[in-house]
Amino acid sequence: MTGRVVHTGQAIVDLVMNVAAVPRPGADVFATDSAMEVGGGFNVMAAARREGAGVLYAGGHGTGPLGDLVRRTLATEGVDVLQTPHPGLDSGFCVALVDDDAERTFVSTVGAEGAVPDDAFDAVEVRPGDVVYVTGYSLHHPATAAALARLLGRIGGQVPVVVDASPVIGDVPAAALATVRDAATTWTVNEREARILLGRLDEGTDAPSLAPRELASRLSRALDALVLVRVGADGCWVAPAGTEPVLVPGVKVTAVDTNGAGDAHTGVLCADLALGRDLLEAVRRANVAAGIAVTRRGPATSPTADEITAALAG
Repeated sequence: MTGRVVHTGQAIVDLVMNVAAVPRPGADVFATDSAMEVGGGFNVMAAARREGAGVLYAGGHGTGPLGDLVRRTLATEGVDVLQTPHPGLDSGFCVALVDDDAERTFVSTVGAEGAVPDDAFDAVEVRPGDVVYVTGYSLHHPATAAALARLLGRIGGQVPVVVDASPVIGDVPAAALATVRDAATTWTVNEREARILLGRLDEGTDAPSLAPRELASRLSRALDALVLVRVGADGCWVAPAGTEPVLVPGVKVTAVDTNGAGDAHTGVLCADLALGRDLLEAVRRANVAAGIAVTRRGPATSPTADEITAALAG
């Protein structure tokens, strides 16, 4: 039975600017290119929809020009929206600086997506086959963390819960981390996030010195869950709880913009799990999606399912 990806994160607007290098404090530089696009949690939802899964956005959105842009873009992608617009706040935005090495630096605001009531997710009805997506950003904001705790307490054990740790995992309050840790079936992290998370879970470990394979193994034991450690072009280490990690190779490409690569990977992974695909096949497809995404400029650049299939065949 196939299900949906239920997205509990935050869709915001990205102001993306391409610069030669991130400016020093006090400096003033001109961008070579810029764009205003919906990003944040939308990147994951767009990737999942393009892979063929149904998607429900359970997060907040605002009243104002940014909220209007978020809703129009979600509708264009075919994403269902659960919440009504926040009556007093617009959606938040992020300034994303992409340098000549394709590395990105973010400065974000918090809008309506971070000000949901405690009962915001009470109307979410999970179905057999659904996959619930959780982001570390939700755990960082007290309002969304409280709403998420209610949801996870209600649905615990009914459906898979995929946690995308996110760059802020080191700042997530301990109580919020414990709540999601109890409910999560899968964690997906990049190397930096893996080291930070393992350091929080096992203060005695020398996380900075561990190779990615060992990171994945120790994290899966510490979390008692499936752990995916993304290692860029090298691929992704897959570590089910209690078994040895396996490396699923990535694809070699010339990156022009890494913004949204992890989101493409996670969106396709969640979609394929909801569509009933085998785990390793889902990771292979997610690796290809991330590889293609970094060859395109913009935050939501995940390819279609046909593009992924063609790349695997080629």
